[in-house]
Amino acid sequence: MIRPLHLLFILVIDVIWAFNTLAIKYAVEAVDPITAVFLRYAIVLAVCLPWLKWLSGRMGTILIAGVIGGALFFGTGGVAFAYADNVAALAIAGQLGVPFALILAVAFMGERISWPRMTGIALAFAGVAMLAFDPAIFDERLALWLTVFAAGCWAVSSILMRRLQGVPVLTIHAWMALISLPVLGTASLIYEPGELARAGQMPLWAFGWLGYSAVGASIIGHAGMSWLLQRYPVSVISPLTLPTPLLSVIVAVVVLGN
Repeated sequence: MIRPLHLLFILVIDVIWAFNTLAIKYAVEAVDPITAVFLRYAIVLAVCLPWLKWLSGRMGTILIAGVIGGALFFGTGGVAFAYADNVAALAIAGQLGVPFALILAVAFMGERISWPRMTGIALAFAGVAMLAFDPAIFDERLALWLTVFAAGCWAVSSILMRRLQGVPVLTIHAWMALISLPVLGTASLIYEPGELARAGQMPLWAFGWLGYSAVGASIIGHAGMSWLLQRYPVSVISPLTLPTPLLSVIVAVVVLGN
């Protein structure tokens, strides 16, 4: 059983991630998406730099986590938000990260899933499949596929965090930022020429949203989730993130008019 204080912490993370829907959407409107994610991770590295240290015997896993759970997950997610008008749909599609993580936990970690969780997996897939029949979502199909790919990256990252038990989570995320920055910076120079140079001209409100994503969603949210995954099975923690898409949809409908 999960401790009540830890359950409360997950719910706080769910709320932070829900409002991060706004932060990402506003950030990618101010600067191109890959550049926005690069700046986000630059802030993460600046905050986590004091915890950066070499991890003998763990660097291979850290490298994979940095590429998949850092550059690919956040980079793909940022591009998806840039292409989408209806971010509520992306919030729903993003819930696939939970069933993906549960399936990987069974396949690679030997965890067992009870029939209620199996039912939840089926409902999650069915819910996302229903989006394909909504005419209002048809034009978002590229963003949806990018979000599904990002959800898969998040699921793989969850398994990797479970394998990094005993490693301080701020050390993990300092390395993830350091590994992601060259990948994202190169991608920005190739696909978004001139955007890094223009970043200094961004309005202060855009930097505020990037700061929220970096400190709130990444350091408190993702690092906090990494800390929990080191202490509980993936099949216990991952389903507790499902309030996030529901809250994200509410935020998107109320604030963005989706």
